[in-house]
Amino acid sequence: MTQPADWTRVNRKLVAILRGIRPEETRPIVTELIEAGFEAIEIPLNSPEPFRSLEIAVRTAEETSSRPCLVGSGTVLGEGDVIRIAECGGMLVVSPNVDPAVIRKTVSLSMISMPGVFTATEALAAAAAGASALKFFPASILGPAGINAVRAVLPDTLPLCAVGGISETDFPAYAAVGLRGFGLGSSLYAPGRAPAEIRDRADRIIDLYDRAFAR
Repeated sequence: MTQPADWTRVNRKLVAILRGIRPEETRPIVTELIEAGFEAIEIPLNSPEPFRSLEIAVRTAEETSSRPCLVGSGTVLGEGDVIRIAECGGMLVVSPNVDPAVIRKTVSLSMISMPGVFTATEALAAAAAGASALKFFPASILGPAGINAVRAVLPDTLPLCAVGGISETDFPAYAAVGLRGFGLGSSLYAPGRAPAEIRDRADRIIDLYDRAFAR
C-alpha cells in the first residue's frame, strides 16, 4: 500500500503555486524553490501541458530535495484528473471547490486533499468528506479574523491554508491568530519570470515566514 502523504510533516506550510508554468521552465524553477526551502509545489491544471510539467516537477523534487517535498496539482475538478495526478507521481490535490467525490478519490489514493472553501458550510462539508486540509479562498477577502471565526466550528486537528491575494507581508497578521499555512501565487511566480528572480522572492518569503513562525 502506498504510504499516505502527510501535510503535518511539512515544516514550512507554504505552497508555491506555479500557475501558467510551461514544461521547459519547470525544472529550473522547482529546483530554485526547493533549494530556497519550499516543501510543497502546485502545478495548476489550467497551465500549459500541466501533466507534463507535473511529471518534471515530481522528478526534480526526487532528485533535488534531501527532505520530503509534496508536489501536486491545483484547479482539480474531477476524479479523472485525480487519477492522472497520481499516475504522474503527484501527492497533493488542490481544488477551488468542495466536491466530495474528488475528495474521496484523492484520499483513497493516499494523497492530500485540499479543497477550496469560503464559508462554514463549505468547510464543514469538506471536513465531512475527509479533506486532509482546507484552502480558504480568496483569503484576502476573509482576512485573518474571518478565517479565525470559521475555524471556531471546525475540528481542531484540521489544517488550514490561506490562499488568494496573500503575500509574505501578511504572515504576521495570520500568525497572530495562529494560522501558518499559505498558498503563494503571483507574489512568487508569474509566467516568464526568470528563475533568479523567483529565487530572490523565494528567499525573502522563507526568511519572513521563519521570522513570523520562529521555531
